[in-house]
Amino acid sequence: MLRREDMLELTRRMTPSRSSIDRIAGCYFDEEGFSDGSFNRHFLNLKISEREKNLKIAKTVPFSKTNEQLIELDFPGETRQSGDMMRLLDAIMASELKNDALLETFYEVVAEKQPKGREYAIFIFHGSYDIPRIGTDKAEQWESEEVYDYLICTISPVYGDYEVAEPFAGFLYPSFYDRSADMFHIAVYEKEPGVSGEGLIRVLGCARES
Repeated sequence: MLRREDMLELTRRMTPSRSSIDRIAGCYFDEEGFSDGSFNRHFLNLKISEREKNLKIAKTVPFSKTNEQLIELDFPGETRQSGDMMRLLDAIMASELKNDALLETFYEVVAEKQPKGREYAIFIFHGSYDIPRIGTDKAEQWESEEVYDYLICTISPVYGDYEVAEPFAGFLYPSFYDRSADMFHIAVYEKEPGVSGEGLIRVLGCARES
């Protein structure tokens, strides 16, 4: 199970002036499910107001109700070997969102399982968090214990002139457990638990716990 303190530790490093997120990319889709434009930017090149707005979207995932709205799921054991979604996410993370071809493939695969009849946007964030070592007095030390590279994906309704609302689904990959990366698990966010992330979970190839 996910630990609330791990998720809160991540969100504390998601501020406009001290953000572990370094890049953001995304794609907008119309009501018929067709791409309506995409973007890919270095996060620190955004205006402060844009950073704040996008961090609010990204933080929805780790800041949600742990083990209720945000659940940890197993990736199928054969996925990394067979080259499906886990391998695609690994490649996107290794590229630090700088490979547009990989991103386009990801958007297309995710969009296939989204219902028609509404406009939405898929955003993906890349971050690197230097996990500080914790001393015996529980205080953070200067040296880093591990670098946690991660992706946050959100799927949100779109209204007006490309304005993005609160995400209804998303994920954190790899999962973050006991202050470390858990490469064989993914933390999936559902605004409505058991409902709003169904299409995304099918795309990921994960199974809900019975």
